[in-house]
Amino acid sequence: MPFRVRAVLLAALLSCVTAALPARAQTPAAAPEQALKAVLFYKLPLFTYRAPGVRHDTVLLCHLGRSPLEQTLLSLAEAPVEGLASKLRLLRSTHEARDCNFVFIARSEADRVAAVLAELNRPGLVTVSDIPGFARSGGMVELGVRERREGLSIIINRVASRKAGVEFMAQLLRLAEVIDE
Repeated sequence: MPFRVRAVLLAALLSCVTAALPARAQTPAAAPEQALKAVLFYKLPLFTYRAPGVRHDTVLLCHLGRSPLEQTLLSLAEAPVEGLASKLRLLRSTHEARDCNFVFIARSEADRVAAVLAELNRPGLVTVSDIPGFARSGGMVELGVRERREGLSIIINRVASRKAGVEFMAQLLRLAEVIDE
């Protein structure tokens, strides 16, 4: 898909997503790209089909490690995700993730990303990170900042997501670079 079309679609998606956010989540204290990453992570359940047998009316979003997204995610956690009951949990270890539906893996975990992904490998769990190369390392969704271009990049590893019984909606797949090998 051409860059211009992708940029317009991403801008439209982000405007819909940010319009529903509480004012405290849109503070200038958070770097714009960090705020966008937090919003995309928080709204990702709306663009995801999860494995059969996984509850679809309640979502537990989790954050593993240390990152600038924590404060923004905490303020977002006070706003409902359209039609879903959602909660946010800050994790100290992967052992605390057993009830999580979505886990954001912070850059503080970059040195052990392979081990973290192995420990979080279970049906229905969506792994997300802004660690460069995350999706190519077996993570499902990588959020990054485009070099020399404004905006956020989304990379989706469909091989990893399918192994976990997770599919992403077409609206998100059109905006993303998809790894399908």
